Amino acid sequence: MSTAIRLALVTLWACCLAGVAHSQDLSGDNMQSLDGQVQEIKSDVLNIASELQNLEERLLYPTGTQLSIFVAVEEQQPFRLDAVKIEIDGQLATHHIYSFNELEALQKGGVQRAYTGNVVTGDHQLSITVIGKTGAGEDFSKTDTFAFSKGVKPKTLGITLAEPGLGSDGIQLGDW
Repeated sequence: MSTAIRLALVTLWACCLAGVAHSQDLSGDNMQSLDGQVQEIKSDVLNIASELQNLEERLLYPTGTQLSIFVAVEEQQPFRLDAVKIEIDGQLATHHIYSFNELEALQKGGVQRAYTGNVVTGDHQLSITVIGKTGAGEDFSKTDTFAFSKGVKPKTLGITLAEPGLGSDGIQLGDW
């Protein structure tokens, strides 16, 4: 969520609290009522924040141009993933260096949202570079290029990674 939206929500919340505090006599019964009102205001602010975040995502990534790319690791793969770089039509879309915890989550079946952005409808080239260490401890770097077509609807692609040379392609791309 952007800083301006957060600032607006905090200001709104503070103004609501100030108005409630000034409009109530703070006796024991009124204090309980005030607590209830504060909790209701907090709930309202959280709902507004969630709606603003959804609106921000819809404005930044309209469904007609939205592309999401996810990364997963094939199960039972002994290699260590160090980094992934993704380019779309020759332009860097994202790159990520994996921490131990992230790698462990991927190896246990987790999925990472690597990229969400906008691309125009039509045919595109996706270049994926994977850097890591094989199960034997040797460094490897592998780059594959894939073609994909973006239609009017949002597009979701999944990249599945495996150690090169172990019976499956090191990088596989598919629609998710």
